[in-house]
Amino acid sequence: MSGPKVVYFSGGVGGAKLALGLAKVLPPERLTIVANTGDDFEHLGFPVCPDIDTLVYTLSCLANPQLGWGRRDETSAFMDTIRQLGGPDWFFLGDRDLAMHAERRRRLGEGESLTAVTAALSTALGVEHPILPMTDEPTPTIVETADGPLPFQDYFVRLRAGPAVTGFTLHGGRKTRPSGAVLDAIAEADLIVIGPSNPYISIDPILKLDGMGLALAQAPAPVTVVSPIVGGTAIKGPTAKMMTELGLDSSVESVARHYGDIADRLVIDTADGASAEPLRNIVPAVSVTGTVMRTLEDRIALARHVLETHG
Repeated sequence: MSGPKVVYFSGGVGGAKLALGLAKVLPPERLTIVANTGDDFEHLGFPVCPDIDTLVYTLSCLANPQLGWGRRDETSAFMDTIRQLGGPDWFFLGDRDLAMHAERRRRLGEGESLTAVTAALSTALGVEHPILPMTDEPTPTIVETADGPLPFQDYFVRLRAGPAVTGFTLHGGRKTRPSGAVLDAIAEADLIVIGPSNPYISIDPILKLDGMGLALAQAPAPVTVVSPIVGGTAIKGPTAKMMTELGLDSSVESVARHYGDIADRLVIDTADGASAEPLRNIVPAVSVTGTVMRTLEDRIALARHVLETHG
């Protein structure tokens, strides 16, 4: 089937799983993936874009199957030498992955936009579906914690999401607009899908860009949200921990309330099926299916469910 024209908002590992499922059932001209760039940072002189690269590696079938991020068959000579020299080794850059960041550095230095660079790198690795950075401007997420504000990667990787979260400062505290390519894709979409990524650090950076709310309100496309919470917990990452620290229940109800202003449909797992009816008081429509994506077949099945319940 050709299917609806879909714009898919994604973070990293969890979002990339459904991105792959959607890419298996929709041709490139029917699917545009919008990637969170709030996690981006400069490390050892290189511009690192974790969520973009996880999507690129997943869709090119190069992702490390054990980790879900980074490249398969990676080597570590660069990091081993950095460690030997006394440099910071808390954020791993594999040798093959390093080439991605080096080429990104070169292209950005020559004046190309992050959108253009991402298109070039993903195409070179065989990705046919367009992956768009949410913006071409720097948009660092700052995690506010009981120990003080932390750059996202320091919180998430260096400190392993240990400090208690009290809030977030998105886009470095500046007004930042979506790229023109993202706004064009939204205006032309038949369906907008928000993936099962962390609502606060992966999806809010996209949704809270200056002008994004207006773009979504004016778009004719309905919005479907896939819950990242299953049976009261997150399949991967600190989503449930963050919810608890923010004084929220780790539940599909909290997800529904978070997206209640924009969501037309919420997709929840069968483990939360009993919550479907009460959730319809928050979100207009709720559908129930298996949302845990352990295999490629799971990813495709969830993608088909999202598309089949559209409209």
